[in-house]
Parts: sequence; structure tokens; C-alpha cells
Amino acid sequence: MAPGLNSLGLTTLILSSARNASMHRNNCEQLAEHVKLIGNLLEKLKSTNLVTLPAVKEPLDGLDEALKKALDLVESCRDKSCLYMLALGWSIVYQFRRVQAETDRYLQLVPLISLVHEFQMQNLEECLQAIEQDQREYSLDEEDVEAQRVILKPDRTKKDANILEKSLSRRYPDLRFQEALQEEKEKLHVELQRSRTIDDSKQSRVIEHLIDVTENVVNVLPGKEVHKLLVNEPAYVLAGYMTNEKPGGRELGLKTEERCQSEWQVDLFDCCSEPCLSLKTCFYPCGVFSSITNVVSKGKTSREQAISDLMAYSLICGCRCYSCCIRKKLRELFNIKGGSGDDYLTHLICCCCAMVQEWRELEARGFEGCEGREIIPPPYQYMKP
Repeated sequence: MAPGLNSLGLTTLILSSARNASMHRNNCEQLAEHVKLIGNLLEKLKSTNLVTLPAVKEPLDGLDEALKKALDLVESCRDKSCLYMLALGWSIVYQFRRVQAETDRYLQLVPLISLVHEFQMQNLEECLQAIEQDQREYSLDEEDVEAQRVILKPDRTKKDANILEKSLSRRYPDLRFQEALQEEKEKLHVELQRSRTIDDSKQSRVIEHLIDVTENVVNVLPGKEVHKLLVNEPAYVLAGYMTNEKPGGRELGLKTEERCQSEWQVDLFDCCSEPCLSLKTCFYPCGVFSSITNVVSKGKTSREQAISDLMAYSLICGCRCYSCCIRKKLRELFNIKGGSGDDYLTHLICCCCAMVQEWRELEARGFEGCEGREIIPPPYQYMKP
């Protein structure tokens, strides 16, 4: 098959699936509109000799893979359990953002290849410009945020049940509430089996809780000790409030913040695997540190402010104290084992290695903003402190 033809077929499938999406409908429609622009470009690209160049095959193959991810994402919004997709919340939103960024990155190679091979781009420039200017804002609907808060609560009142019924009625207009819950329960069991097959214990515990929601929509048990729940998918906070136990003392399964601590995914002395980042950190440590601070603070501290603060601490020989505090915040963000003393000694003895580890840890956990750009923090206002 010629390069680009497979991508054309994928764009058609994405457009079709987006029309039937029951969850994240606005995001699916926005992605479909963007993919439609890509399809227009591919149609024009087919009519040029540029598509026959071997150099074009690699970016178009990459585009195929990116569009497959887009199709999988849209189909999950159509087929998967609504409660499951609500629980993932902002994690799904960030997937939409990443998918669009990835597809556009491969298309940016087309003008470069045309310049190298002296091809005329008159017919393609307009399409490329339209794609570049089509910046979509993927987000989470207020009603979905409200429904997400309900399903992540340990105890649900009749008012919560009404919110959940309203949410499901939009996805299952032809079913009664109990029938919709039964449909959701069946889909969740499929997801649970899939999670157990890939041995994803965290995801399995989330799904087990959602199955419990379908069985006990109203579940008011006063006097239970409630803990804050942090669920990472892989690193986005889907906070709610969960209890440790169900009626009868059976463990609920979702680990609480106090009981679930993780390890560093990146080794402190694994700098050689990222030589460019390591060199940049050695020669420009302030720049790397400011980027880490900006991401860890969820955009509240700008890169310029981070550098200014670091310089101020340096005047009193306290820059290590400031940098180790940022490391502590990163650990708390991902609930990584460790202590303040460890953080200080790590930055005192191996400052550059520590910053390389921290940046790579953010990348490994897929944290929003780790590509080095200023981030826009998601609306955490609905979460209790």
C-alpha cells in the first residue's frame, strides 16, 4: 500500500467512530474535525510525486501509528464503560492532547522533505497552514466532573444517585437507570478481566470499586474513616474520597495515600542513557531546574521565578535547600518513598544526577508539561484539600 493511503482509511474510521461516541463527545468531535483537515492534506499529497519518495514513508508510517492511537482513543469513548471513562477523567483529556500533538509532529516533516527534494508545495501549503492553526482545547465537561466526584466517593447519597442517573441517562437514553447500571456492570467486568490479564493491579482495584458503585448506588454509612484517594493514570490526579473498608470489613481495594508508596522509576545514576539531557544539566543547570519546578508546581511557579528564587537562595549558600524542596514536592506528587534528609544529601552530592533523574521521572510517568513548555494546570478546584 502506498504511503498515506492507510492514514486516509484511518481518518475515515475516526470520523465515523466520533459520531457515535458516548463519552467525551466534545473532545471526540474536536479531534475528528482536526483529523478531517489531515485527511484533506493526505488527499492532495496523493496527487503529487512527493508521496512516492522513500523519505516520505517514515513520517507517514509514524502518522499511521499516531492515527491508530487516535482511533483507539475515540473507540474507547464509544465502547467502554461510561463509569470507567468518567473515573479516568483528565487522564483521557490529556490523551486527546497528546494524540493531536503527535499527529501534527509527523506532518511538520512534509515541508522539510519537499525543500530537500525541491518539490513545489503550492497545493499543500494551505492545508498545512490550516492544520497548524487548528489548535483545539480538549477539556472535561462540568457535568462529567460532577459525576466523576460522585463515583469516586466512598458513600453516596440519594442526591449523588440522582447526579449519576442524569449522567447515565445521556449515555443510555433508551434504558432505565437500573438497566443502565447493569449494562455498565457487564462492561466493567470485561475491563476487569482485561486488567487482570495484563496484571495491572491499580487499574483492577479502580474497576472493582466502580462495580461496587453499580451494585450500591446509594451507600450512606456515617462514622466511617475516610481517606483521600490518589489514582495515577499514570500521573494525573483523579482525587476522590474512599474508605478503607466496605460493610463487613472487606478491604475496598483502592490503596490510600498512606498505604501506597511507589519507587523511583528512573535510577539516580542512569544519566548516561540521556547524554544530551545530562550535558544540558551540567552546562545549564538553572534551566533544567526551572523546568522541573514549573512542572512540579503545576504552572504556579514560572521558570523565570524559579531561577530568581534559586539565585536568591544562592546568596546565602542555600540553593541546595531550595532544590531539595522541589525534589521533595516531586516525591509527594507521585508518593515516592524517601525523606527530606535523603533529598538534601542527593542534591548536595549529586546535584546534576538528581535533576536528570527528576526530569526523566516526570517523563516516565507521562506528567503533563514534561515536554518543557509552560503548563496549564487542570481545574483541581473540585477536589477537597
